[in-house]
Amino acid sequence: MAQQISLRGVHVPLVTPFTAQGRIAQDSLEALAHAVLDAGATGIVALGTTAEAATLDAEEKTAIVDVCARVCRERAAPLIVGAGSNDTRASERALADLTRWPEAAAALVPVPAYTRPSQDGVLAHFSRLAEVSPLPLVVYHIPYRTAQALDASALRTVGRLPGVRGVKLATGGVDRETIDLLGDLPQDFEVLAGDDLFLSPLMALGATGGVLASAHLATSRFVELATAWHQGDLARARDLGHALARLSAAAFRDPNPTVIKGVLHAQGRIPTPDVRLPLLSARRDSVGEALKLLSDLGARPCSPPQACR
Repeated sequence: MAQQISLRGVHVPLVTPFTAQGRIAQDSLEALAHAVLDAGATGIVALGTTAEAATLDAEEKTAIVDVCARVCRERAAPLIVGAGSNDTRASERALADLTRWPEAAAALVPVPAYTRPSQDGVLAHFSRLAEVSPLPLVVYHIPYRTAQALDASALRTVGRLPGVRGVKLATGGVDRETIDLLGDLPQDFEVLAGDDLFLSPLMALGATGGVLASAHLATSRFVELATAWHQGDLARARDLGHALARLSAAAFRDPNPTVIKGVLHAQGRIPTPDVRLPLLSARRDSVGEALKLLSDLGARPCSPPQACR
């Protein structure tokens, strides 16, 4: 088992920039990785939902993790890699493959989708993965994508497994189970906000940070928000939390990551706003709204990308 890491802070799940020919724009990906770390992000996440991992082939996934691993090695930053599926055996193999990247500090593994096992089945799944994984696990709980809800008790049970380090919590709100979980966490188990809109209220309840797609757009401000909660600066946290929630709502007005890619392209940070089918590019007014909110925040884009370096 790799050394345990702290999940505290803002982790940015990087988009996959595409060229006009549909290939991965690796130079742009590398620049984005450096930019968010320059702006104070704790680390980056490769092959998350925001990366359109479901539409990438094996060769493309390897190329993306290669780029992210190189940046994290140069910057001494933690790299979290998305891995796993609803197939426990395939998830074991995917986790074993991560040993090729010594920079990988943890694996982000979703609750099994589509199969819809019982909560006991989910526990058996993660028990097996925690037993064999070469990396600490961060459970990705996103029931509006997996159709598999877990209550606070089940998440606590998973959180007590040796090798499970935390949970990316993306339940679409702050409900009773969320409050229950954060009120009684297992030792050394951290909660990361997975719904950008709810970063501030979750941190107020005890989350230690977030995996935040919209932090591509205003990384330093999201870092400032997390720092304000950690330092107990409630007035600053509340004001900034409201402003960033408006930005996050705009960033998800169309399916993720289409608006984020549209903004990054408008800023000159990626060569195209393109996404892969069945996603379609964001509507112009959705991108415009996000750009206006960024301007209101005073968030300055990195254009050209080298300006962030």
